[in-house]
Amino acid sequence: MGVGPGDPDLLTLAAVGAIEAADLIACPVARSGAESMAAAIAARWMRPHQRIVPLLFPMVDAAEPRRLAWHQAADTLAAEVATGQRVVLLCEGDASLFATGSYVLLALQQRHPDCPCRVIPGITAVSAAAAAANWPLALQQDQLLMRPCPEREDQLSQALDHAAGQARVLALLKLGRRWLWVRQVLERRQLLESSLFAERVGWPDQTLRPAQDVPGGVRPYFSLLLIRQSWPEVLP
Repeated sequence: MGVGPGDPDLLTLAAVGAIEAADLIACPVARSGAESMAAAIAARWMRPHQRIVPLLFPMVDAAEPRRLAWHQAADTLAAEVATGQRVVLLCEGDASLFATGSYVLLALQQRHPDCPCRVIPGITAVSAAAAAANWPLALQQDQLLMRPCPEREDQLSQALDHAAGQARVLALLKLGRRWLWVRQVLERRQLLESSLFAERVGWPDQTLRPAQDVPGGVRPYFSLLLIRQSWPEVLP
């Protein structure tokens, strides 16, 4: 279930209803004892009688620890559902977009095909950032490409070249340390002023600024960039 990027007011009515009706709320954490950001977003609707179960999903590159975590989460959730418990798994943003919940869903379908599942969508950080900044994401025949930020300068340059020829708006997620060189690429292409930088969208300390106002350096994991290189011919 998607709980949106950070602002509790952005949860859907369906998400709020599922949380309030749950017997057990599963919350993803990156390490043992860590706070769940998804749980913090949903806390307003959680009740004292509900069981809160943290599920560990390590943020590592190796495949096996991640695969094991998805399988363990699926087994845990399916076992609770089998006893008649109403279970929700919280996911930041949208549950189907670059989401841990998608991997758990696939593991459930593979390991426990009879376990009933319902996916409740959530508002994405990209949509929330654009709305908060009054920044149109896509107009008329625009394309919109949402993807993790490329790892290398040449990959970003290629993506920008393709986008320029296709009237394609780029939404680049997980800037983090890459902002060190991404800013330089945008500066060379004179795209800093027209690009929107967003960080920790929906949280009290969110940042929404033109990219030119964000100095070079390492940024948090939850940062993104919206890049528009052209506008449709017909506008107000």
